[in-house]
Amino acid sequence: MPESKPNMPRGQLTVRTIAMPADTNANGDIFGGWVMSQMDQAGGIAGVERAQGRVVTVKVDSMTFIAPMKVGDVLEVYTEVESIGRSSMKIHVEAFAQRFQTTRRDKVTDATFTFVAIDDSGRPRPIPAAIAS
Repeated sequence: MPESKPNMPRGQLTVRTIAMPADTNANGDIFGGWVMSQMDQAGGIAGVERAQGRVVTVKVDSMTFIAPMKVGDVLEVYTEVESIGRSSMKIHVEAFAQRFQTTRRDKVTDATFTFVAIDDSGRPRPIPAAIAS
């Protein structure tokens, strides 16, 4: 897969939310776990859409935080399905901070999340073939 430029997102915007005071550490930086949670939600949304049903997160490849987020920054999370197996898929997830009261956007982190499609009993199920649009 081609790498994106530092401030050019890869994939489609899936989640957009504002960082609030309750999401900070004692220094006023947004917790990395909050960012990762939003990324997992975005990956799950993309996974459900592609798998046409329930998915669960089974793996997150390494994640390095590039820049901090502050209260008031808007977190933008972009997703792109990288590969699909029988019941699992890898989704590349990128997080950007649109800085408070500006149009400046900085990449915060990225990672590849692996999701498995499951049935109502929680067992892996095949991912349907892509529907032509």
